[in-house]
Amino acid sequence: MLKKLSVSAAAAGALAAAIAAAFSPAAASAASAPLSDTRIAAHFDLAKGQTPENVALSPDGRAYVTFAKGRQIAEISPTGTVRIVATLPEPADGGIDTPALGFPLTAGIVRAHDGTLYFLYATGTPDLTGVWRLRPGGAPQRIAALPADGLPNGLALDARTHTLYVADSVRGTIWSVPTRGGTPTAWSTAAELAPAGFLGANGLKVHNGAVWATNLDKGTVLRIPILRNGTAGHIQTRATGMPGIDDIAFTGHGNQLLAALDGPNEVVLVQPDGSRSTVLTSADGLQNPTSIALHGRTVYVLNAGWLTGKDPNLILAHRTK
Repeated sequence: MLKKLSVSAAAAGALAAAIAAAFSPAAASAASAPLSDTRIAAHFDLAKGQTPENVALSPDGRAYVTFAKGRQIAEISPTGTVRIVATLPEPADGGIDTPALGFPLTAGIVRAHDGTLYFLYATGTPDLTGVWRLRPGGAPQRIAALPADGLPNGLALDARTHTLYVADSVRGTIWSVPTRGGTPTAWSTAAELAPAGFLGANGLKVHNGAVWATNLDKGTVLRIPILRNGTAGHIQTRATGMPGIDDIAFTGHGNQLLAALDGPNEVVLVQPDGSRSTVLTSADGLQNPTSIALHGRTVYVLNAGWLTGKDPNLILAHRTK
């Protein structure tokens, strides 16, 4: 998820003020169990559009990150070295018609076992908006077109069925697309996915036979079972009360998860019963966290600085259990 930062400074300021009013930041606090030993592993350049939106990890701990405003995919080494691996074409109109944003958005990203990266690009134009693929050593290629009047944002991969799931934050839809590419299917259009003023369905994960989604406006975590025939089951609301929720990552303890709350500038631990506790805040270096991932005992948190306007970064934390 991200907040609209248009080419007009006045428009950007007005929107930032509106979002800040909607998502009141919490007071700062130190890292709380089960997280500890936080550190900033990499700093990014806000002036170059290096606003990290989503992350996928390789087995050796490298992070593949989408820079939302930079139209780029970056590889970040375990030592914090940043390497740009792909830059996407700029739309002819500069992306001014990208829904809800007014600039081209490079969003969700996942990594397959063979190293292939799949990611989303939204431009408000039919020639570029959709699901893209980047094979190791190759060039980015669009493999599925998505509606230009939508905002493909969150992306999840079901490796078992070779299916990609896409959260459209404007249309309130989860699309399914084969990893080989082709025509997308509107997998779920449940009312719980719809926006309530800005952006709806956002973060996305496949976990324990279901697609899990967040709704940024409504502050919810949603679970949609994947039925035997591959269709969507009845949607369930599993957690509430978290406006500004963006990405999630499961901890390995059943349905327990960590959630990045962009506007409130927090990372929270959400229990299977929906209760939650704050584990990271601005005191740990958060700058509007947009995405989160786990590699063993290490938690990766990407921060875009959409509202703070400074120091987009990658924070690493140790998970004690």
